[in-house]
Amino acid sequence: QVQLVESGGGLVQAGGSLRLSCVASGINFRQNILGWYRQAPGKQREFVADTPRVSVTNYSDAVKGRFTISRDDAKNTAYLQMDNLKPEDTAVYYCNAKILEETPGYWGRGTQVTVSS
Repeated sequence: QVQLVESGGGLVQAGGSLRLSCVASGINFRQNILGWYRQAPGKQREFVADTPRVSVTNYSDAVKGRFTISRDDAKNTAYLQMDNLKPEDTAVYYCNAKILEETPGYWGRGTQVTVSS
C-alpha cells in the first residue's frame, strides 16, 4: 500500500521559514519524481516544485529563489524548505510521487501552511 505522509506545516509570519517533509512508503522511491503542489482556498491545485532525482530540481516562478526542494533516497523522504514566506503562500501543501511525468501518481493528504501578514 502506497503512503505519502506530509508534515511540517503551521502558522508563520511573513518573512519566516518552514520546512515540509514527505515520507513515502510502498513505492520504489528512487524511481519516482517527487513533487510539491499547493491549493489555496477557492483556487486550483498548482505546481510548486519537483525533483526527478537527486540534485535535479524544478520550480514554479512564484517560489523560485525562496523555496528549495530536496530528497533523501536513503530515507524515502522529500523536503521543501520555504524561506521568505509571503501571505500568498498560504495553502494546503501536497506531496506527489510518480514514475512518469504525464501520470497522476500518488498523493499525500496535505499539510496546512498559513502565512500571516
